[in-house]
Amino acid sequence: MVILRGYRPGDLDALYDICLTTADAGKDASADYSDPQMVGHIYSAPYGVVEPERVILAEDEQGVAGYIVGTFDTPAFAAKLEQQWWPALRARYAIPSPDWTAADRQRVAAIKAPEVHPAELVARFPAHIHMNLRARLRGQGVGTQLLTRWVDEARQAGVKGIHLGASSVNTGGIAFWTRSGFVPMIEVGRSVWMGMAVDPAAP
Repeated sequence: MVILRGYRPGDLDALYDICLTTADAGKDASADYSDPQMVGHIYSAPYGVVEPERVILAEDEQGVAGYIVGTFDTPAFAAKLEQQWWPALRARYAIPSPDWTAADRQRVAAIKAPEVHPAELVARFPAHIHMNLRARLRGQGVGTQLLTRWVDEARQAGVKGIHLGASSVNTGGIAFWTRSGFVPMIEVGRSVWMGMAVDPAAP
């Protein structure tokens, strides 16, 4: 049985691990990194630390196996990260390690100069999300349940739109987001940025 629940401080390791083991377009990217936390520093852990109220987890008998994380206000969240998250990581990774892989170096560069979400997208869809599920939860409607709950909370908070970035090679992910109401808006490099308006009058 899968339950959805809010974030607890003890869930941080699960955010890191799920992010890493789904980072290759849904597949395990562990072999790409010498530092197993590197990708989670960017795409999962900061949400649990800085805005834990915006994290919803999916848990089964074996433990936490999926999450949706995000923020209702992308610019405000970026400002929080500059104050509360990035400084310690920039100090931690200030000196390059000979063990770093190409993927490690790419993520360190993103920690030093975080990706800026396209301004025109943020203006229309100010919230953003990331969602990942372990393979054992896929195909059961868990992703839809996570997304529905997050969108409902965003709607209740008066959020007018949500955006996300998906890898252009993750065709299954893009298909899911499209079925869920997200529309491809902008392509930048290997990223497809998608947006979905939120109707405050909807039930």
